[in-house]
Amino acid sequence: MSVHCLFQIWCVYHSGTVNRFSLSDSGRITLVDACSIFNAVKSCMLTKTKPKLPSSPAWFSFLSHLLFPSLLLALALKVVIFFKTMQAARCPTDELSLTNCAVVSEKDLQSGQHVTVKTTPTHKFVFTVKSHHTVAPGTIAFSLPQRKWAGLSIGQEVEVANYNFDKSKQCIGAMTIEIDFLQKKSTDSSPYDSDKMASEFIQQFNNQAFSVGQQLVFSFCDKLFGLVVKDMEAMDPSILKGEPASGKKQKIEIGLLVGNSQVIFEKAESSSLNLVGKAKTKEARQTIINPDWNFERMGIGGLDKEFSDIFRRAFASRVFPPDIVEQMGCKHVKGILLFGPPGCGKTLMARQIGKMLNAREPKIVNGPEILNKYVGESEANIRKLFADAEEEQKRLGANSGLHIIIFDELDAICKQRGTGASSTGVHDTVVNQLLSKIDGVEQLNNILVIGMTNRPDLIDDALMRPGRFEVKMEIGLPDEKGRLQILSIHTAKMREFKLLSTDVDLKELAGETKNYSGAELEGLVRAAQSTAMNRHIKATATVEVDLEKAEKLQVTRADFMGSLNNDIKPAFGTNQEDYASYIMNGIIKWGDPVTRVLEDGELLVQQTKNSDRTPLVAVLLEGPPHSGKTALAAKIAEDSQFPFIKICSPDKMIGNSEVSKCQAIKKIFDDAYKSQLSCVVVDDIERLLDYVPIGPRFSNLVLQALLVLLKKAPPQGRKLLIIGTTSRKDVLQEMEMLDAFSTTIHIPNISSGEHLVEALELLGSFTDAERATIAQQVKGKRVWIGIKKLLMLIEMSLQMDQEYRVSKFLSLLRDEGAMDENNHIRV
Repeated sequence: MSVHCLFQIWCVYHSGTVNRFSLSDSGRITLVDACSIFNAVKSCMLTKTKPKLPSSPAWFSFLSHLLFPSLLLALALKVVIFFKTMQAARCPTDELSLTNCAVVSEKDLQSGQHVTVKTTPTHKFVFTVKSHHTVAPGTIAFSLPQRKWAGLSIGQEVEVANYNFDKSKQCIGAMTIEIDFLQKKSTDSSPYDSDKMASEFIQQFNNQAFSVGQQLVFSFCDKLFGLVVKDMEAMDPSILKGEPASGKKQKIEIGLLVGNSQVIFEKAESSSLNLVGKAKTKEARQTIINPDWNFERMGIGGLDKEFSDIFRRAFASRVFPPDIVEQMGCKHVKGILLFGPPGCGKTLMARQIGKMLNAREPKIVNGPEILNKYVGESEANIRKLFADAEEEQKRLGANSGLHIIIFDELDAICKQRGTGASSTGVHDTVVNQLLSKIDGVEQLNNILVIGMTNRPDLIDDALMRPGRFEVKMEIGLPDEKGRLQILSIHTAKMREFKLLSTDVDLKELAGETKNYSGAELEGLVRAAQSTAMNRHIKATATVEVDLEKAEKLQVTRADFMGSLNNDIKPAFGTNQEDYASYIMNGIIKWGDPVTRVLEDGELLVQQTKNSDRTPLVAVLLEGPPHSGKTALAAKIAEDSQFPFIKICSPDKMIGNSEVSKCQAIKKIFDDAYKSQLSCVVVDDIERLLDYVPIGPRFSNLVLQALLVLLKKAPPQGRKLLIIGTTSRKDVLQEMEMLDAFSTTIHIPNISSGEHLVEALELLGSFTDAERATIAQQVKGKRVWIGIKKLLMLIEMSLQMDQEYRVSKFLSLLRDEGAMDENNHIRV
């Protein structure tokens, strides 16, 4: 009641309203009496002397009952009442502006006091004052941010009264401050330690008054920052008493900053300030993974492991909050290179990555689109791709969103520098520009560049280092499980609408489609669909669809098998036509030597499949001409059932230069490395080498290429069987080429009459009587003839009349000069 009474007296003095308060029945307070009482009370409190009060009867009762107890209470609490009308002025110096204090004359107030400044009847603001000799009495000076906050103008009269904090309720426990550069022209991207900033803030503004919404200027590391108080919480009273914290948090509008207050800085919206440390807000951040994304419906079959590895390397760090990444000193991966055979899902993978990330729409660039006929425009196109990321990095720093740039056919613009034939060197400058943008002097941490190519060997080495295309992922041919996933994806619609026949077994198709790429499997499904639809088209003068039958349309197993055998062949698979011509007459097992060769070949195939120690097995089949080496090599390759079989034959390289021949051989081996199991038959090696005995002459370039490729182990997880054939083992011995093969198998000619008769019987070319006559002629005699030569002589003999066939056959053996005096036939 006593404090309320003092407030009433102040209100009377301040407002000049004399008839608001009726303190007793004996009369009303007059304005003169109110002013006299207030001045007397003020003088009494300042001098601690007895006041001289009016002798009005109306006041006697008031003084005795209300005023004197109030005075005693005020003196006990040591309350000093200050009230004065002052004039607002500009802060005299910049140094005083940085104190966040209202500056007054030493004659008015002392430094460290807190006052309320009333600017309008409804607006009051609390300041801490600082006295200075340059300020005239009756004047109170404010800095520009303070004047903006309080809505003050120079020369405006304000009413100033003292303000006392209730330290049990108004000490600041935690305050959140929005921070930005004071001058936008002086911005930079240097990191500022928020922990040191908070410590410096408390030192500069300790025991000062702060209000929510207050604006001030803060100097740190020779930079000026504009601050706005966003939120304040009172300190837990339990902590003030030295007790454990109760956990209760009370929001306050006005508070006193103390030494153990917690200060948290929050970067202003659209600010480029780079705050580091723990004394900063954990901003609400948008998750990088799209919340609607479903990995099961991503539509990428057979690439689960590859996608998992990409996620671990490129996106795991981006999922974590920036402050944790900052504490680890971790840098985000900026580049991913996807390479592999055509049609295996590189573009699909990049497209799905763009959909998966909760980022802006990716920029997709086809490599050749970058190039421009005008000088410098190609490099400018590269710069434009990164312009948005650079601008946002400067503006938002670590909180910048992710910018995705996808380069398709990267090898078109990023070839090895110095290899181009162009006199302008435009490809080199494009590479240089891309190098500097991805990881140059001014580093960008908000980009992800995805490059795709099927020729990674052509790309400049500087792009492949960590920091640029750091993650290199091969998107290879799918395995059986992957092929099943791909077929399931492409037949999902047909299964949903019951257009896929029940006799279609996708597991069977997955097993039959070895080395099919994802695109080829999709083509296989389309071919089967077209076959099924073609059955319901009427073959009339006009093309019409039989609607009655079309309603019962179903894609059957026969449609898939027909497309598999006739329409879609794998680019990196086994083309039966390649080796079918070499064994069109089958394998004639005329004796144990042929059986042993096939058995040894089977052992080498099993070694290639099962051994983890020998991923590369190279075998040389050597023997005299026409002994069937190529046929046996093709038979071993066919029986291996390897998904990739290629025959490197000289007849496919007629007219090639040495360089083009080396490139063709290398391509065959490179394709073989892309398959899990591969077999390469290098036929007639001496012909590949252009060997002729006159001279002798041969191609050293091809020789060196073969030596390297025969010894080169396939990539991790791949296995390769190489089968070579030659008729000149002695020549390869001189060229030191035999050491490149793991083993050598000799292919003999037919060397006895018994073997010759066995071969004739297996071929079934002569009648029993004719074979008996031939057997009688060759019995006990040594024969030396190749199986291919034997087939040729038999076919010539069969063109004669039946009674002359045997004589003609024996005559042909003699005419070839194979019969000597010792009855030794050699052909």
